Parts: sequence; C-alpha cells; structure tokens
Amino acid sequence: MSLRARITTPDHSAEGHGETLVPTYRAKLLEEIDLAEMSALSPAERRARLERVLGHILSREGPVLSTAERGQLIRRVVDEALGLGILEPLLEDPSVTEIMVNGPDRIYVERAGRVEQLPLRFASDEQLMQTIERIVSTVNRRVDESTPMVDARLPTGERVNVIIPPLSLTGPTLTIRRFPRAYTMAELIGLGTLDEHMLLLLSGLVRAKFNVIVSGATGAGKTTLLNSLSGLIPEHERIITVEDAAELQLQQSHVIRLESRPPNVEGKGRITIRDLVRNSLRMRPDRIIVGEVRGGETLDMLQAMSTGHDGSLATVHANSAEDALMRLQTLASMSDVEVPFEALRDQINSAVDVIVQLARHTDGTRKIDEIVMLSSRGREVYQLVSVCRFRALPISSDRIVRGRFEFSPLPRRTGDRLFYAGESVPPAFGVAPSERHLQTREAR
Repeated sequence: MSLRARITTPDHSAEGHGETLVPTYRAKLLEEIDLAEMSALSPAERRARLERVLGHILSREGPVLSTAERGQLIRRVVDEALGLGILEPLLEDPSVTEIMVNGPDRIYVERAGRVEQLPLRFASDEQLMQTIERIVSTVNRRVDESTPMVDARLPTGERVNVIIPPLSLTGPTLTIRRFPRAYTMAELIGLGTLDEHMLLLLSGLVRAKFNVIVSGATGAGKTTLLNSLSGLIPEHERIITVEDAAELQLQQSHVIRLESRPPNVEGKGRITIRDLVRNSLRMRPDRIIVGEVRGGETLDMLQAMSTGHDGSLATVHANSAEDALMRLQTLASMSDVEVPFEALRDQINSAVDVIVQLARHTDGTRKIDEIVMLSSRGREVYQLVSVCRFRALPISSDRIVRGRFEFSPLPRRTGDRLFYAGESVPPAFGVAPSERHLQTREAR
C-alpha cells in the first residue's frame, strides 16, 4: 500500500479505536524496553527493536487484528514512542512540501503547490503539545507561556514555526516547511519555470558578475531559484552564504555557510543576519549570497554589492519588480544608520543590476514572471527595463496555466558588459541600438 493510500484510508478497527489502542500499547511498550540499551542503538536499529518487541506484545495479549491493521497499529505506536506520531509518515513523503497543523484536529499539507486537508487528528491539545515539545527539544529550544513562539531549523533541515496559546486562539499551531531539494536549471526548464533562452541569459549574467535580486511572494520558489542560480557560479570562486535558516545547497567546493542564531532563554547570544553580512565582508568573499533580506542588513548588502563584491545574489519578498525596489529601500532605512531616501536610491541604483520576479500561479506552478534590468544611475528615479515577461493565456477548463515567454532587447550597457566579460548575448534577446530605443518604466 502506498504511503498516500495509508494516510487517506478510512478508519478500520485498529484505527477507529486508535485513541485507546495507541496510548495503551505505547505504555506497554515502554514498560518492556530498556531505555539505556535503546540509547546505544542507531535510529534504524531502535525502530526495528521497538517494532519487534511490540509485535511480541500484540501476539501475547493484543486484540484480534488483520495483518494490515496490525501493521498499522505497530507503525502508529512506534511513531508515537520514537518519532512524531501521525506526522511521521508526512515527513517521509517526498511529495509533501509543507505541513500545517492548526490545532489538534485540522492538519493540512501542501503537495505540488496545492493545499489539502487530511483526515488525521491528534487525540488532544496535550498530545499535540507533546509532539511540539519533542520537535523543539531537538534544537535545544523550549516553548511555553513565557516563550510562546519558536522559529527554528531541525537538524534534518526542515524549518519549523510554533505558536501556542495565549497567542494562538485556535490551539497549538505547528508549521513545518520541508527542506527544498536542489533543482538544476535544466530541471526548472522541465517544470516550466523558465526556458532555454532565459537560461542562456541568466547564465551569462551570473558569470559576468551582475548583482541579481530574486523577488517573489511567499511560496513563489525564491530559494529554489536562488539555489539553481548559484550553481552557475564558477567552481573556483569563494562563496559565502548568509541565511536565517540554512536552506541553500550549493554544489561548489569553496563555500562557507553562515546561519543566524536566536537569543537563548536568558535573551542573550542573538546573532542577526546583519551581524553575519558584516562579518562576511571580512572573509574575502568572491560572492555573497543572502537567503532573504528582511531588515537593516539590506543596507550592508547593498553597500557590499556596490563596493567590489559584484556577482552577489539575494532574495526579497515582493510582488513585482517595482515593489522589490521599494521594499529594498524601506528595509535599508531600518538600519541603525540614518540615511536619506535619496542616498538609499543612489545605493540601490549602483548595487542592483537585475531583478528576477517569480510568481506562483493558480495551478500551483511557479514561473519567472519577468526579468528586469535596472538602468537608472545615481539618485535618479528608478528606471526599469523589462527584457523578458511571461504572457499567460486565458485559463481553460483543465485549470492549467499556459502561456509563452516574450523577449525584448537588452540595454546597450548590459550588452557591452556581457561582451567585455566574454559572455554572448542570447539571439532571442539581442541588444538595443541605443538607450533611447528602450521602453523603460519608472518606479518611484
């Protein structure tokens, strides 16, 4: 039986009485095992031992069950004793990208960009809290009324957010975001995120050390694209990644990964993204990659991009290229250094070369919505030149988003820079004969 089938199968007798059978046999199992001996085993050996002991218990005193029901009960009891209970199969399912627990009786998952509710539930708030406490304890954190919010990364890579009453009025709430696997650019082409012409352009821009901002809304695939773009960086370069929760999986050999740290229970020891960006400048980087700028570190990142650290990459949460520039300006103003907005515009104009705007469509697919060049300089109003845009066709009855990518000439300055870096201009784009032939739009 497939994992998905096992999750969605209607209740049988073992499952229907799970609220009594599972805790009963979990208690019996814990009575018969030697915890000291178990601690010396590997996770796989520990699970095998528990399943074997529980099998003996069921044979000796258990209810009459079919083979399928018996296997299901053993799995649930061992998951409760060893893992995360009913969440364990979801974490093993590679198709699940996000798990959302809204209180004990509402569990949702995201698969292929679509959210669905599952017929699963925790027995009580207490059982859900036990699962939450088990999760946060693996990263030496605690959650209680004095610390009702936790945002952390598990040792296996998943990002976890917890918020409990009194802040959450729907009961304990748990969100687990799966560690995104690294996609190659060729795989993203297969998924329809971009096409071969866009790959040629982005490859040239990254190798020619253009500073690239990847922009998009939540769940648009910013980290996935950033990871794929980083694969275009030459192997010999020294790369430093700075992230709030480490998700990037760079394949190059000369990579230093930095991750921020929250304060401890005494409220001390916090290391921010800004601290790490500042420190990275002292580490002789060829490239700096910031997972997401969301505060005062934006100013430090912009200064790094405009003072010799060309070819840097970052993501920002925004719904359009214009919004991305406005958000960068607002975030940079959150720095403890007071900088006039006009000076921030100067910083952004000199630092940002390219904005890649991502969008998540109604069918769950993620596509590059637009590639934009920033052509303004100094304190000019932002001038954006769109060189690629996705044109969606009207939605048909199958609800699948279809369309085509349209291309426009690159600014002359961009073409010249690619040429002097030894990179070719993709024929689908070409180069505008002069700046005045470009169609630009302003972002104020």
